[in-house]
Amino acid sequence: MEPAIILVRPQMGENIGAAARAMLNFGLTDMRLVAPRDGWPNPRAIAMASGAAGQVLDRARVYPTLAEAMADVDYAYATTARGRELTKPVLTPATAMADARARHAAGGRTAIIFGPERAGLENDDVARASAIITVPVNPDFPSLNLAQAVLLNGYEWARETLPAQPAPQGRRPEGEAPATRIEIEKLADHYEERLDAAGFFFPPEKAPAMKLTLRNLWSRMALTQADTRIFHGMLRQLVRRG
Repeated sequence: MEPAIILVRPQMGENIGAAARAMLNFGLTDMRLVAPRDGWPNPRAIAMASGAAGQVLDRARVYPTLAEAMADVDYAYATTARGRELTKPVLTPATAMADARARHAAGGRTAIIFGPERAGLENDDVARASAIITVPVNPDFPSLNLAQAVLLNGYEWARETLPAQPAPQGRRPEGEAPATRIEIEKLADHYEERLDAAGFFFPPEKAPAMKLTLRNLWSRMALTQADTRIFHGMLRQLVRRG
C-alpha cells in the first residue's frame, strides 16, 4: 500500500503530467485530483506524462471536494511553505514519510495533499490534514513547483527501498586479474616517454603538471593485466607507423 497523492485544484495539465512522472519514479500510482481547473482528462497532462507515467493518469480519480478525495484516508499530510495559524505537527518530507511508512506497516492509509500552483493550499484544505509538511529550503526563495514537491516526498517515501549506492560502473570481467602497481607504473612510464618524445608536453613550464595529471589518470583506472598489454601494444603500433 502507498500514500495517495492528492492534487487540489491543479491549474495546468502539464504540471499534472509532470507530477505523474515524479510519482512513478518512486512507485507511487494513486493520484487523486480535486476539481482540476481545466477538467479531466487533460491532453496536456497526457503529453507531459508520456510513456510509462501515462498509467498513473489512466488510474487517476477525480473528486469535487477534498473531503471526498480523503474519504478512505486515516492520516493526511498537507504540503505548504507558508506559516499557518492552525496548530498541527510540522514535519520535513523525511520525517513525514518515515511516519507514513510506520502507519502503513500498521495497516493505516495516508495521503499527501498538494495545493494549486499559484497560491497553494487554503486554510480550509490544511484544516482537513493531520500534519503539515514543509521543505527546509532557502527562506528567501521557498517556492517549489508542483512536480518538484511531489518528487521530494516520493523520494523520501521510497528511500528505504532504494539501492544504497548507484549501480556500479565498469565492473572488471570475471576471471581477469587486476594490473599490479608495477604494471601500471611501467605503462605510465611508457606513455610519458613516448609523448615526451613527440612534443606533447608543451609548453615546458606546464609539462610537470601535465605529466602528473596523466599519471593520476592511469592510477585511478581499474585496469586489468590484459588492459595494460593492449595499451602498450596500441602505443607501439602508433610509434611504429609514425
